[in-house]
Amino acid sequence: MKIAIGSDHAGFDYKTTLVEYLRELGHEVQDFGPVSADSVDYPDFAHPVASSVESQENELGVLICGSANGVAITANKHQGIRAAIAWQNEIAALARQHNDANVLCIPARFIDLDLAKKITQTFTTTNFEGGRHATRVNKIACN
Repeated sequence: MKIAIGSDHAGFDYKTTLVEYLRELGHEVQDFGPVSADSVDYPDFAHPVASSVESQENELGVLICGSANGVAITANKHQGIRAAIAWQNEIAALARQHNDANVLCIPARFIDLDLAKKITQTFTTTNFEGGRHATRVNKIACN
C-alpha cells in the first residue's frame, strides 16, 4: 500500500518511527516532513499529505501532531478527505469500517508510541464495510 505521512514538530519523533514501521510492514511510504523537530506550522505538512491522498497518489495518509486536532481540521478542508483522530485502537478500526476514513490523525502528546504503532497498523489493515455506511459517507461531501 502507498501511504503518505507528515507531522509537525510535536509529532516528529513518532513520524520518524512510523515511517520505518510502515516500511517494515511492506508499505511504500512518502514522507512529507518535517525533517527535524524544529518548530513548524502543521498546515504546511497536512495539506500535502491530504492532497496526495485526494489525488490518489497515495492510498492512505497518516498525520501526527500534539493533539491531532490541527492536522485533522486542515486535512478535512479537502473534499476527498475523511481524516479521523484516533487515540484508541477501536476508534481507528471504526473510522475505517464505518466512515471510510482515509487519513489517520494521531495525538502524539496523549498516547504512547507502541499504541500509535498499533493504531496505525489497524488503520492500514481495516477495510470499509460499505452497505449502510456507504450511504452515510456519500452524504459528507459539500459538492
